[in-house]
Amino acid sequence: MYLHIGEDTLIKDSEIIGIFDMDTSTVNKATRDYLKKAEQEKRVAYVNYDLPKCFVVTNEKIYISPINTATLNKRAKS
Repeated sequence: MYLHIGEDTLIKDSEIIGIFDMDTSTVNKATRDYLKKAEQEKRVAYVNYDLPKCFVVTNEKIYISPINTATLNKRAKS
């Protein structure tokens, strides 16, 4: 099964490690450092350049999505 995270981006649900809210999780310095390092390693993919609301972590990439975490969780469960 696949999860639509915005625009034309689909991720296989078995590859998803976690879905994290951008506002609450980036308060922690460790998370900011993690995202910064991933961006330097070219592992970050922006779904689009609207206001980011969450990021989805997979084994290979981190996807920055404009879709709310609750919405993605509902989609993943259905």
